[in-house]
Amino acid sequence: MDQGSGLLMKCRVAAFAFVLSQVFSVRANPNPPEKRTTEAHLGTVRFSVSCSAALHKPFERGVALLHSFSYDGAEMEFERIAKDDPGCAMAHWGIAMSLWHQIWNQPDAATSKKGIAELEKAKSLHPRTQRERDYIVALDSFYANSDKRKYKARVNAYSQSMEQLHNSYPDDHEATAFYALSLLASEPEHDVTHANRKKAANVLEKLFAVEPNHPGAAHYLIHCYDDPEVAELGLPAARAFSVIAPAAPHALHMPSHIFARLGLWKDDISSNLASVSAARKNAATHMGDEGQQFHAMDFLVYAYLQSGRESEAERLIQEVKAMPDVKDMYGMGFDPRISALISFSAVYSLELHHWDEAASLTPISAKGFADESITHWARAIGASRNGNPGEARQEIGQIERIHAAMVAEKKVGSAEAVERDREEASAWLAHAEGRDADALTTLRSIAQKEQGFSAAGDGIPAHEMLADILLELGRPKEALEEYRADLHLNPNRFNGLYGAANAAELAGNLEEATAYYTELVKVCAGGNSDRVELNQARAWTAMKQE
Repeated sequence: MDQGSGLLMKCRVAAFAFVLSQVFSVRANPNPPEKRTTEAHLGTVRFSVSCSAALHKPFERGVALLHSFSYDGAEMEFERIAKDDPGCAMAHWGIAMSLWHQIWNQPDAATSKKGIAELEKAKSLHPRTQRERDYIVALDSFYANSDKRKYKARVNAYSQSMEQLHNSYPDDHEATAFYALSLLASEPEHDVTHANRKKAANVLEKLFAVEPNHPGAAHYLIHCYDDPEVAELGLPAARAFSVIAPAAPHALHMPSHIFARLGLWKDDISSNLASVSAARKNAATHMGDEGQQFHAMDFLVYAYLQSGRESEAERLIQEVKAMPDVKDMYGMGFDPRISALISFSAVYSLELHHWDEAASLTPISAKGFADESITHWARAIGASRNGNPGEARQEIGQIERIHAAMVAEKKVGSAEAVERDREEASAWLAHAEGRDADALTTLRSIAQKEQGFSAAGDGIPAHEMLADILLELGRPKEALEEYRADLHLNPNRFNGLYGAANAAELAGNLEEATAYYTELVKVCAGGNSDRVELNQARAWTAMKQE
């Protein structure tokens, strides 16, 4: 699975922040929604259909599950409706919607074929209202001729159809929410204008103002603001979403996208612990969502490592090791447990600067996915940091092999992720061999494209790597600039705060050093870490208080 896309540049995010701040001001009611939710705790959804009256509430439950990305549960709900009312055309629309995970992945041929069959069934049942026909036609604009049209063309066609539907039925809040989601799904990669996201935020803020208990409004707003420059604008939606839909694992996790962007580690941890618990509960009751716990764990490990709770991160890694494999996720042969094992172990050793441990990590097979290169990336960096360039070079060769496979399979996003692994590993190899100019040039190029990190699977920020090398080269003032840049994108990162404090101290900026050391101690309050860096920060702050 690809680990993110859409890289930002500072020259345009300030304008984006301003526009979204203006959009944000339209909210009429800034207060969080009351804790009264629907019976199943999925939020308030109103979606009239011409199916059996007894199935109206179950249908709305299915739509609410779609808004919280509980696709397994949604599909089961719509399948039950289709069985209970064989004439309900919209039940088949719901099944087809459940098959397409708009933010997460592109349906493969088999999944698309099933979606087409469901929509053909829906059309054959002759939907009774024009609105229902419009919903079916809109989704058909994505699925139709999927074997002949590129994904981007299909998703753009769907978004255009949803815009028409939204305009035709301005009082239909579900049309509004699904239109906004289509804008996010069709956002061009590396778009420096973020036009789709701005448009979606404009639509959703208005909906959230009048429907503060709507799961789609809160959820999709978080996606709009999932960026370090505007994350604060997403706090109201983040605070609301878990209250709106506490029965949905993804709804409990999603607020942590904003919390992580802002370095609110305690909130981040609480959000994801609740998500893991809900995912396991749903899996135990055969309601799906089993795989979603691993995404929440990804954020958990990262938050633990940033807040002086590395022993809890280690326990979680051991827990994942003891779990059984997950056969599939996202309908693409993806095992999230394997991905978790790979990324958690690699980042744990690198975050804690355990170079021997990193260099000796055991490779885990994840054939066909970019994750397979992560272990070789960590091994290469560990070897370079330990002064073993020959070993690092061998690991880089393995990364190049995986990259070639991704290119051959035309997995563009995966190839980009693996290439980044190669570039970062090569930079550390260059540093180990004394080619520091090459190392700095490579890392600066990567750092210019970064948009901030939220999870262990994201890796280590290039700004921080760049600063680490500059500090080792005896250039603390330049290192401090890079640490500042890192903390701007990744507030309250443990190594960012410590590195900035250390660099400021060496550069003679003692007041700034004190501020960073103090913040590190504050961020790690309540943890049980005995890391050397944290003890140094405690000693420094204690000395300054005397």
